[in-house]
Amino acid sequence: MKITRKEVEQVARLARLQLSEEEKEKYRQQLEKILEYIGQLQKADISNVPALNYPEIQSHWRPDIPEKKNYTEKILQNAPRREKQYFKIKKVIE
Repeated sequence: MKITRKEVEQVARLARLQLSEEEKEKYRQQLEKILEYIGQLQKADISNVPALNYPEIQSHWRPDIPEKKNYTEKILQNAPRREKQYFKIKKVIE
């Protein structure tokens, strides 16, 4: 499938992107390759592939175990100004 420069400009406008002329050509070529690949996938024979309704899911996350740690001092190292255990900022409400 051929992608035109005008279509790339339309997509860029919708995405609120400002593209150079080189980028427009680069993305036009990339979009064409993507659509060609999708075309190949659509031609694939999947008639003998069983449906996968409920895949087995294994969590690869660590267990959520609460820990007592005090990160106050470490966090306050990033404060431009502090007072005791608090960030000190300019008054924002009069």
